[in-house]
Order: sequence, then C-alpha cells, then structure tokens
Amino acid sequence: MSKKITNRRGFLAGASAVSLGALSAPALAQMANDTEYRPTAGTTFRRNASSFRTLEWRPYFDNLNNGAILVDVDTRALHFWNADESVYRLYPTSVPLTEDLTKRGRTEVIRKVEGPTWRPTPAMKERNPEWPDVVEPGPDNPLGTHALYLSWTYYRIHGTHDTRKIGRRSSNGCIGLYNQHIAELYAMTGPGTQVLLI
Repeated sequence: MSKKITNRRGFLAGASAVSLGALSAPALAQMANDTEYRPTAGTTFRRNASSFRTLEWRPYFDNLNNGAILVDVDTRALHFWNADESVYRLYPTSVPLTEDLTKRGRTEVIRKVEGPTWRPTPAMKERNPEWPDVVEPGPDNPLGTHALYLSWTYYRIHGTHDTRKIGRRSSNGCIGLYNQHIAELYAMTGPGTQVLLI
C-alpha cells in the first residue's frame, strides 16, 4: 500500500511539474503555502488579512487617559495604547459587512463582560427571523469569550469562535477579534477607555 501512495505522489508531483513547466521548485512550494505567496506586479490578490502598519496616537486622541482604542475599518485593524504609552498593540479585526452597518466616530467602553450572552438586535431579527432570541456563553456564541460594550447601543468589540471572520467584512456592526486577542485587550481596558472608529 505504501508503494501505491509513493507512486501516486510521484505521479502528481511529476504532473504538476509538467503542467506548470517554467515554475521552479521554490515557486511551487510558495504556491502550495498561501501565506508565502506574493502576487506579481499588477496582480490583484485579496485575502482575509488586515493591512498592518503601526500608528501614532496623537493624530486621533488629545490624550491617553484611561487608554485608547482606534479601529480602522478600512484596514481592518485595531490599535490600542495604554494610559502611560508603555503598551501598544495592533490586532486584526472583522468589520461590518456593509457601510450602512458601520458606525464611525467617538465612543468609549462602558462595560466589560467575560462569557457574554448574545441577543440579536431588532434589526438582525427582522433580517434573520430564524435566529434564536438568546445564545448563552459557549462555542456557539457570536460574541466569543469576552466583550467590551460601547456607549453606542448594540455595538461591541468582542471575540469570535469563527476565526474565518477575522480580516473580513463579516459582522453586523461590531468589531471582532480572535478570542486570545480580545482576552488580552479585555485585561488592559476598562470603563472609560476611549474608542474611535474611523
């Protein structure tokens, strides 16, 4: 049986080399590993990854009292600075599906919940009447393991168990993070942390 597998692998490798002709072995290896692939000049290539670049807080906030969170919806990135500038974090996020679900401007964290309960908003229930009225904490909860409630009604920065959503337009208005990232952010923020969505 192992001989058949070896032969099949050899056949597939040979067929790939023939059909891709001019590509070298390193190029084939890069294509097999999407994280290593870089498109050639002029090629459009989209993936679910944020556009990461560090930012200074001063163009966005007057001070860092209580810490500050900047969410850039276009680059799908969340920036955090603590009050004394000793901590800076940059996280990939999920962002709202459409512009009409996107809210921009200044708000703040008003409450933190570990193991949040999710309830769809009235607008979500109208669009999706089959959705449950309540999802308790656990692996099916859309808010993940932690949630930061904002002063805007129904808006949260929260985790997600569905990691495919990060780096994409995939939410109904909230900002989503990997569960390990929201747990870290949760530990560094509190009520009064400034939030700006741009």
